[in-house]
Amino acid sequence: MPWAQDVYGRPLRDLRLSVIEACNFRCPYCMPAERVPDDYGLDAASRLSFDEIETLVRGFVRVGVRKLRLTGGEPLLRKNLPELIARLAAIDGLDDLALTTNGSLLARQARALREAGLRRLTVSLDALEPELFRRLSGGRGEVAQVLAGIDAAQAAGFDSIKLNCVVQRGVNDDQVLPLAERFRGSGHVLRYIEYMDVGTCNGWDAARVVPSAQLRDRLHQRWPLRALDAHYRGEVAARYAYADGAGEVGFVSSISAPFCGDCHRSRVSADGRLYTCLFAADGVDLRSTLALGEFGLAQRVAELWSRRADRYSELRAADAPRPSRHVEMFLVGG
Repeated sequence: MPWAQDVYGRPLRDLRLSVIEACNFRCPYCMPAERVPDDYGLDAASRLSFDEIETLVRGFVRVGVRKLRLTGGEPLLRKNLPELIARLAAIDGLDDLALTTNGSLLARQARALREAGLRRLTVSLDALEPELFRRLSGGRGEVAQVLAGIDAAQAAGFDSIKLNCVVQRGVNDDQVLPLAERFRGSGHVLRYIEYMDVGTCNGWDAARVVPSAQLRDRLHQRWPLRALDAHYRGEVAARYAYADGAGEVGFVSSISAPFCGDCHRSRVSADGRLYTCLFAADGVDLRSTLALGEFGLAQRVAELWSRRADRYSELRAADAPRPSRHVEMFLVGG
C-alpha cells in the first residue's frame, strides 16, 4: 500500500495514541478541575482494548507511520501498560516508540517500561518550585515525585529524557532559568513550549504567551547558545546547544512561528477517534473499522488523510477564519 499524503503533500509519519482519558492531575491549561470531574475517563469499557490498539497501530504503519507516541490523560494509569508496549515494540516497520507522562507514577514503572521495549520518554515539568508545581497540577502533584521518576528512568536506561515546560507569562515564566540550570549537563533535553489555544476549557489568553524568541534570548544571556540543525524535516522543536557543551534545549513555537507546513502527525483518542490536527474540532471514529483488520483500517486512514487540509496555526498567525472549537488536549495528549 502506498504511503498516505494529504492535500498539501504532507506524509503521515507520526501517530500520537492516547491509551486512557483519565489523569491524576488537573492542570489548568489542560484539564481544569472545575471543568472535569475526578472520575472522568475511568470507564474502561470506552477504551480501545490492547488487541484493538495493536491492530490500529499495524494499520497506521502500513500507510507510513514510523513513530508512535503513547499519551493520555496520564498513560501510566492504564493497567498492564508494559504488556501493551511489548506488543507494539514488536511491530515491524515501527522505528520509534515513545511515551509522554506527568512523571508522578514513573519511579515505580520506569524499569518495566524499558524492559518492555519503550525507547524514549517525555516528562511534563512546568516548575521546580514545590508550591507552584502543586498549584499548576491542580493541587494534585508533588515535584519531588516527578524528579524521583526522572532519576528512576535514567537508572533504568532512559539516557536522554525530554522535559516539556509550557511557559505562561506571569504564571511560571520565572521558572525558565531555574529549570535550565537544574538540567544543564544532565543529558536530558529541556523544551520550552509556547502556551497554546488547545481545547476550549483552558481560558487561553494570548497575553500569557511568552514568544520562544524571548525565552531563547533570556537563556542566551545567561548561558550562550548556538543553533543546531533539525534531526529531521518536520521536527517541531527548534534546537539549540549550550556553547559550553552542557547539552541542548528546544523551543516549540506554535504561536509565534507556526510549523503546519511540515506537520505529519495524526492523533487517536483512547476511544478510537482520529484527529488530523491538534486544533481539530471533530474526530472520525475508527473503532468500527478495526473489525476489518489492519489492512481495512489502513485503507480507511489513507482515505481520511488524503482529504486532510489542516493548517490551524498558520491561519491563526494570519488572523484568518478558523475553527473556534477544538478537541480538548486531554483527549489527544497534546
